Amino acid sequence: MIICPNCHHQELPGVLFCSECGAQLSNVESLTTQSIRRTPSELLDSMEQSLPPLDLSAPEPIPETGSIKISLLFVESGKIVDLTGRSEFTLGRATEGQPILPDVDLAPYDAYSQGVSRFHASLKIVSQRISIVDLGSSNGTRVNGQKIVPNVDYPLSHGDILALGKFKIQVLIHY
Repeated sequence: MIICPNCHHQELPGVLFCSECGAQLSNVESLTTQSIRRTPSELLDSMEQSLPPLDLSAPEPIPETGSIKISLLFVESGKIVDLTGRSEFTLGRATEGQPILPDVDLAPYDAYSQGVSRFHASLKIVSQRISIVDLGSSNGTRVNGQKIVPNVDYPLSHGDILALGKFKIQVLIHY
C-alpha cells in the first residue's frame, strides 16, 4: 500500500494520485515523454469550481429533432475532438504493444503523467441521453468535481467537466 503524504489515505501500488485529496503519489519526472505546449484555460477551471453538485437524477430530455453529437474539449490544450459514428466510445491512453486500443487516445496529451488509465472510462449514447462509466481506472473519474463509482452509468449534460485522474475534459453536446 502507498500512504498519501498529504492526507495519509492508503492507495494501491501504482496509483499516481491520491483518490481522496488528489496529491501526486509518485515522482513522474523520470518519464521520457514529450511535452506539448499547452494554454490552460482559467475560465474553465473557475467554471468547474462554481458548478452545482452533481445531480444523479435523470437528466433533462434531449430534443428529438436530430441525431446527438458529442465533442470533447481537452481543457489544458484547447483541442476539440468530435465523436461520431458510434453509440459508445472508450477513453484512455495507448501504449506500445497494447493489443486493444481506446477509441479516444489521450496519450499524446500527457495523459500518463496525469493519471489516465489505458481504459479509463466509456461514454455512451442511449435513447438520446449521454452517460459516462468509469471502467475501474486506477485514479478514478470525477464529474464536475464529484468522484463517480466504477462500472455505474452517470448522466452527462452539456458543459460538464470530466476529470480522468487529473486530465480535464469538457463535454460539449450538439443536437
